[in-house]
Amino acid sequence: MTLSSIASSQSTESTVLVDLAQQTRASALQLGMLCAEARNQALEAIAQSLEAAIPEILAANAVDCEGAQAEGIAAALYARLKLNDTKLKEAIAGVRDLAKLPDPLTIVQLHRELDTGLILQRITCPLGVLGVIFEARPDAVVQISSLAVKSGNGVILKGGKEAIRSCEALVKAIHQGLQHAEIDPAIVQLLTTREETLQLLKLEQSVDLIIPRGSNSFVQFVQDNTRIPVLGHADGICHLYVDQAADIQKAVAISIDSKTQYPAACNAIETLLVHQAIAPDFLLEAITSFQNKQVELRGDSRTLEILNIKPATQADWSTEYSDLILAIKIVDSLEAAISHINTYGSRHTEAIVTENAQAAATFMAEVDAAGVYHNCSTRFADGFRYGFGAEVGISTQKMPPRGPVGLEGLVTYKYQLVGNGHIVATYTGDRAKPFTHKELL
Repeated sequence: MTLSSIASSQSTESTVLVDLAQQTRASALQLGMLCAEARNQALEAIAQSLEAAIPEILAANAVDCEGAQAEGIAAALYARLKLNDTKLKEAIAGVRDLAKLPDPLTIVQLHRELDTGLILQRITCPLGVLGVIFEARPDAVVQISSLAVKSGNGVILKGGKEAIRSCEALVKAIHQGLQHAEIDPAIVQLLTTREETLQLLKLEQSVDLIIPRGSNSFVQFVQDNTRIPVLGHADGICHLYVDQAADIQKAVAISIDSKTQYPAACNAIETLLVHQAIAPDFLLEAITSFQNKQVELRGDSRTLEILNIKPATQADWSTEYSDLILAIKIVDSLEAAISHINTYGSRHTEAIVTENAQAAATFMAEVDAAGVYHNCSTRFADGFRYGFGAEVGISTQKMPPRGPVGLEGLVTYKYQLVGNGHIVATYTGDRAKPFTHKELL
């Protein structure tokens, strides 16, 4: 193939993707004008279609998993890739839970009279078209598509190559549900090649938000290669601090759950901080539970004086293992724990175990993270568990939305002003008429 033919092929592919994105935008405009009941009925149709396709979806996923194992996929990615009946049914339950939530559209956030007959409103509306790129997370297809339908948005999905068959089976079922609800299935599109990913990142005229879900290096790549706003997090380095006033049995249970319930998740802890006053009792109590869960422990020099485990290195404090590996550090005070977290944490989710209300209040006020917890597992950082129905991802940025992003992160607003021949000249100059600025809500 000549260079000119390669360039021509790439240009054709780019044109096709532009057309696809514009089609998605047009379909999304129609979706956003539908009433809440129609969008909720579409969600139920999607749920029923997914239920009917469970055998087909699991069969496709089994092929993906077999191929990924042959390619030597990392354990953390494999855990995210693999679907089972329970995982799929939980995702479908999330679709139905989403339908029960209040409609995020056409909410009047501001209703103000600027002057007699001149009325201003701020009203919520869809963002438009979402571009969502993810690695080895086929269940994300269900979550993101259902959130898009509920919020009146179109979505262009790009899953990892290891999950192609799973994603295709899921999108096929979703399209069937949309067709049954008489909604254009073009609101949910699926891309399958890496080249399409690069082209998607250049569609700033058609795509309103990019949401990457994957490794640190992957998210950084996306952020560096697009002018479209990006929503996401690059790391999931979460901590649990066991305070000197902690209940030891409670602390053991929370630390085990935070690390082992699903170690591949971005809200699993990677570092355990322990106050020096409670360290011997807590660590000697906890080590059996960690060993029973096959957790590899790595400790600082003070921890090694109590436990016979591997030494931790400086790199461990800034590493997201996404695996059954946990770094442990003994600290002298609450302040030292907070300092360590604010230095090495990724602003994702941090937790303290303590019976001291003042210590908990200080921790929750001073730790810089999207989620700060007291006496509970970091694994609760999830849109479904928050009652959002589902999430498109977790944002660690300071500007909202922050934390698990559900419907509220997929809508924006517009100002609507209605007058009766009003002109600005009336309100300027020496004889300017004053505004009334009367709240009408």
